[in-house]
Amino acid sequence: MDSIEGQFPYPWHQHCKSLHLVRHGQALHNVEADKNPEALLSPNLFDAQLTPLGLKQVAKLRNEVHASGLFNRIELVVTSPLSRAMETASGCFGREGENAVSSSTPKIMAVELCRDRLGVRPCDMRRKISDCRSRFPWIDFSMMDVEDDNLWNPELRESEEELAKRVTKLLNWVWKRPEKEIVVVSHGLVLQHILINLLANSDFNPTLTPALCKRFDNCELRSVVILDTSKIGRERWAWLCSDDKAKDVLKQCGHHSIDVATYIYLKSSLVA
Repeated sequence: MDSIEGQFPYPWHQHCKSLHLVRHGQALHNVEADKNPEALLSPNLFDAQLTPLGLKQVAKLRNEVHASGLFNRIELVVTSPLSRAMETASGCFGREGENAVSSSTPKIMAVELCRDRLGVRPCDMRRKISDCRSRFPWIDFSMMDVEDDNLWNPELRESEEELAKRVTKLLNWVWKRPEKEIVVVSHGLVLQHILINLLANSDFNPTLTPALCKRFDNCELRSVVILDTSKIGRERWAWLCSDDKAKDVLKQCGHHSIDVATYIYLKSSLVA
């Protein structure tokens, strides 16, 4: 059988980028909030870390990304600077047996744009960058600004509108990165807003948005492919809109997922 390039020659990979969205493993505040939502206001939950179950979830996901071959394709891991996210990023994509990275593991970078909502709840307050560096020396904090250590407001919580704007900045930053296969380890609401943003700026059927943007489970991974349709002519686009053709092209470009059911193909011209 002819290859995809032979049937329809086109450098699809030049206009595609894969995002693998991962919510952190179960953390202490998740457990306490299930018992009493008011517990989220407790200072004892400052920068809530993973529970023993959360660590097991991380180990399970690590095994899955290795078994699927995804680990070997990841070029960059972007993580929220909160401990539960950095623990998840390190445990899933760091060097096995050590919370560190080597030349055989993808770069892990902490980025303020994908943190949880700021304000009021101590569980969502991150440590100072100097503390983060000492606890996670293998993570790159070059995108973090020490001035942001003072962003926290104990009286005012960041609105969802502000979060949505922050997510737009995050997506534009990710799109401009040279890497084609990127993991984003973040928080449930942030990941939902990433999907909502992508779907709102795509040719995807809007009636499917609620199902695709449902809340992430702890340590759940969902993969999306962004294709910049502004670079594709009408004829090629009509051809690609066939689901079977799309899947073939994505496989040809090396885009795969752990769970096909969670693999969302986005025909997006969002990125500018």
